[in-house]
Amino acid sequence: MAVQPARRREKLRQATLTEIREAARRLLTTQGPAAVTINAVARQIGMSGPALYHYFASHDDLVAAVTADFLRELTAAMQAARDAHAAGSPAERLLATCRAMREWATAHPAEFGWIFASPIPTTASARHRPDTPRNQAGRDFELVFLQQIEELWASAPFPVPAPEDMDPSVREQLRAYATTLGRELPVEVLHVAMACWIRLYGLLCMEVLNQLDFVYSDLAPIYEETLRDLTAMLGLDYHPPAPA
Repeated sequence: MAVQPARRREKLRQATLTEIREAARRLLTTQGPAAVTINAVARQIGMSGPALYHYFASHDDLVAAVTADFLRELTAAMQAARDAHAAGSPAERLLATCRAMREWATAHPAEFGWIFASPIPTTASARHRPDTPRNQAGRDFELVFLQQIEELWASAPFPVPAPEDMDPSVREQLRAYATTLGRELPVEVLHVAMACWIRLYGLLCMEVLNQLDFVYSDLAPIYEETLRDLTAMLGLDYHPPAPA
């Protein structure tokens, strides 16, 4: 007979956790990251600050949970775009994935900035624990892009640098990264994948954070130029986006 009350309590707890994270998001998008404090979030849902600690042990835990939500949402958008082109070419799938990333980022600049442009206030040990929801969500996000590069390499290898021509430090860092992923991608393939990612991510950060407003009012064509360069690096044909 005690099972049903326990289930009701857990259901209520999960609903409250969702309400807390939604309140944090509202504060972020309307007032900025500095507004997302324990007390402010608690006020949003009619709870006291101390009571909120029954759900999140610290501000860092709340930040990590909200970050995981955003990463899952972004990952789902990229996966949906990729899967919509399941019958298409590798180039079509990769381009759709990258365009979906930009669409989500430009539609959710506060959330994108929260994920990628703000330091995560957590301990070094927590950052490297693969079992945390935030880190797992981050790993799932990374793999949406990286798995496509991996599949492409397996079916149609693209030009890569010789490992011996790479800086030893870069080589070791990439080897360590492959180990954390649990994948056996050659370091030279990871080097190209990271070069592609850095260009996409760097441009997207500058766009979302308005760092190029002094030159451009529309960065969509610049993003497409970058995608054209990336497909060339990967030995793929570039396909322009469908007309709106």
